[in-house]
Amino acid sequence: MKFFVDTADTAEIEDLAATGLLDGVTTNPSLIAKSGRDFMEVTKEICGLVDGPVSAEVVALDHETMMKEAEVLRKIADNVCIKVPLTIDGLKTCKALTGEGTMVNVTLCFSANQALLAAKAGATFISPFVGRHDDNGFDGMELIRDIRLIYDNYLFDTEILVASVRHATHVLESARIGADVATMPPAVIKGLFKHVLTDKGIEGFLADWAKTGQTILK
Repeated sequence: MKFFVDTADTAEIEDLAATGLLDGVTTNPSLIAKSGRDFMEVTKEICGLVDGPVSAEVVALDHETMMKEAEVLRKIADNVCIKVPLTIDGLKTCKALTGEGTMVNVTLCFSANQALLAAKAGATFISPFVGRHDDNGFDGMELIRDIRLIYDNYLFDTEILVASVRHATHVLESARIGADVATMPPAVIKGLFKHVLTDKGIEGFLADWAKTGQTILK
């Protein structure tokens, strides 16, 4: 499963990219606003930090203006992935862009039927929001299972990009189901490293090493 980080914080992206675990980045207008920086500037910087897809979202709601915004965004870098909402105009834009060879991430997916439509429109990625789904009394992981089944039934190439990931269990269950990508806030990715027994093991090894009075670095 690919790991994307969901942030516009370039320092966090650079730090995670250094681990070799980062396959891409997702952003949205809210994350860019939170950074307090120029939209185009921060997107270009992010594209230079990772080799994989960087989702940059249009803000228009009509197809014609979405296409105009997409034309500006995809000139930023070769790894820009245009992010569009799961609406009729969004899918029109998706079909047009993917037909031209541009990567498209269809976002704000909350049903398997919506995911089916996005795949038929040629989406590169579909972004089902599992955390928000859970918040509204539904089972986010059941949504991922349904999408995986449908995509496998019809051999769609669209990748399932699990979004609105809140905790490590979302990541684990997504991997079990066979999702292609999980996009996570930096804190969730860093939390995957943590385990109480790992911490205890390190403490024990260091205590035993200290007793030897030795040093590796002379």
